[in-house]
Amino acid sequence: MTGTSTPAAQGKRVNSPKRPKHVPQRTCIACHQVKPKRELLRIVRTPLGRVEIDPTGKKSGRGAYLCAHRSCWNTALKKKRLEQELETTISEEDRAALEEYATTLPASEPPRVGPAVPERAP
Repeated sequence: MTGTSTPAAQGKRVNSPKRPKHVPQRTCIACHQVKPKRELLRIVRTPLGRVEIDPTGKKSGRGAYLCAHRSCWNTALKKKRLEQELETTISEEDRAALEEYATTLPASEPPRVGPAVPERAP
């Protein structure tokens, strides 16, 4: 035999560890928490100037992300953070649709469960 027949010698990878899948991160414009893109809801300003919810996350236009909690939506609408992020004025019709959708969301974020910290003995 003139050549080696091992997989590594033939240019193939052997037992290479798999890299973890990349998970896109986005920031909620109201509470500023960074979360995976799929956990947030996208609101988009369409090329026609309408502001609407983008359930697929693929509509054309400038987008902003909000948590799926009523408190974040209320903050974004009352403090005009959506208008700042989308660089537009939201029409009364679009605002009413967004506020109506916000009423269907949970009232607040569930409490975070962090690592248990043992108490120190005095």
